[in-house]
Amino acid sequence: MESTLFLQLAAVLAVAAGVSIIMRLFRQPLIIGYILSGIICGPAALDLIHDHAAFGSFSQIGITLLLFIVGLGLNVGVIRATGKPVFLVFLLNTLLVGGVSFGAARLLGIQTTEAILVAVAMLFSSTIVVVKHLVDKREQHRLYGQIAIGILLVEDIAATIALVLLATAKNGGGSEQLFGLLGKGMLLAGAMTFVGWFAMSKLVKFFASNQEFLFTFALAWAFSVAAVFELTGFSLEVGALFAGVSLASLPYAQEISSRLKPLRDFFLVLFFVGLGGTMTLSGIAEAFVPATLFAAIALLVKPFSVSTGMGLLRYTKQTGFKAASHLSQISEFSIVLLALAYTEGFVSGKTVDILTLTTFITIAVSSYLMKYNDSLFRRLSRFLPIIERHDLRSDGSKTPDYKLILFGYRKGGHEFVSTFRDMHKKYIVVDYNPDVIETLERQHITHAYGDATDYELLEELGVAKAEMIVSILPGHTTNRELLKYYLAKNPSGIFICHAGDYDTAAELYGMGASYVMLPHFIGSEKMSAFIRTHGNDKTAFDTYRKHHIIDLGKAAMG
Repeated sequence: MESTLFLQLAAVLAVAAGVSIIMRLFRQPLIIGYILSGIICGPAALDLIHDHAAFGSFSQIGITLLLFIVGLGLNVGVIRATGKPVFLVFLLNTLLVGGVSFGAARLLGIQTTEAILVAVAMLFSSTIVVVKHLVDKREQHRLYGQIAIGILLVEDIAATIALVLLATAKNGGGSEQLFGLLGKGMLLAGAMTFVGWFAMSKLVKFFASNQEFLFTFALAWAFSVAAVFELTGFSLEVGALFAGVSLASLPYAQEISSRLKPLRDFFLVLFFVGLGGTMTLSGIAEAFVPATLFAAIALLVKPFSVSTGMGLLRYTKQTGFKAASHLSQISEFSIVLLALAYTEGFVSGKTVDILTLTTFITIAVSSYLMKYNDSLFRRLSRFLPIIERHDLRSDGSKTPDYKLILFGYRKGGHEFVSTFRDMHKKYIVVDYNPDVIETLERQHITHAYGDATDYELLEELGVAKAEMIVSILPGHTTNRELLKYYLAKNPSGIFICHAGDYDTAAELYGMGASYVMLPHFIGSEKMSAFIRTHGNDKTAFDTYRKHHIIDLGKAAMG
């Protein structure tokens, strides 16, 4: 009996579910399980997948939804602000990773043209793997996550340009095609800006009156924009990301994101299964040794390049290491590039097999690097490159002794800064938004640029010596980690932060927070007034805290 698409899909999902259970029991990354499921379902084992075109379409849907949701969490300011580290790191990768890869290819006997294409393919990291991991850990808004996404975006654009040049290399129209692509890109960027700023807010407001309307509109917008970008010569990844960015400033972005996530997860499973299904037993043994060599370059040289570039820009080792560990694999786009080169006669089938196996190896290993990057950093920090930031982006103080530290500034930060000034104690404001940093510089407010969960930065700031820390950062995970670090270093310190709901506030109180601000009870202005009156009187905060916990209990019961 002929296997229908439905039966193929059912069999693949059954295998994926079984392998995922095993991976879960052994606490292994699920991405590895999905790729293994693809290998089992592919020609290397059970050969369950026959409708490759349909599974390819499923993969494209997953890619579009993933990048669209990521774009919803970004904004134009973030993309603009990360430009400097992004382009410097990409340039260093081109020089170091590209140069070493070209040399390795030549040593393996690969011809010059093929070696150049291999070097180009080695430059690209997997957008899907990296972004999925960041989203799963809810760290796409962290400083290192924003930089990693920015680098991936530049790599996707570079990969698109490489594909255009390769596709037109035989007829000599490469330069004309490239300039045409750049012109189309400028027109698309202008159109997206106009639609996002002037028309989309009213249109989305209309659809937001009904949740089903909003869901349908979001899907239509994401796929339409991605399709337009693909038709004009760009990749689906770039189009889907920009579709999300165009809606990121709207108040409905979070609602759209939450409703699309279950659909995204389903199609991403099929994407990784399809990726594993492309592997065959033939040629693996012959490609294993060179693939291992190229994998070592991706896993060692590329992270060194990324961390060195960020160190030159005065980011801490931890920020550089985390960004580097997330970019230590080869992209599925690299396989597409070499597959096109193979059809045009520029590379051999053996070279394609080598890079395909390299991609699988690096995705597998980097999944572990991303999952355990915190513990790996603690073990390896003393061996990392010595180039890093040794001075804060602040007032130049070399021995910081800040008594008051404010994390975040945009929502109520000016109230706390005014209060800190009245207390006549040394203070500093910490933020990772470059626009906020510019504002602080104009207002001559002592500041530092960095991530609140970067332990090296916290040590540089002397957080352990601070009498009071106020965090108006929105992320619960960030506040929890900051609170845990601070009280471990200074149990008698005062820690004040925000929470979005009763349960979160109760958890933070249970961890030892001095006061948790909830919008229904107290805001920045009232908390600032309390600090003005009582300063850093721990007893007064303890009394206030007890009353607030009682109020929270009554509200939760009511």
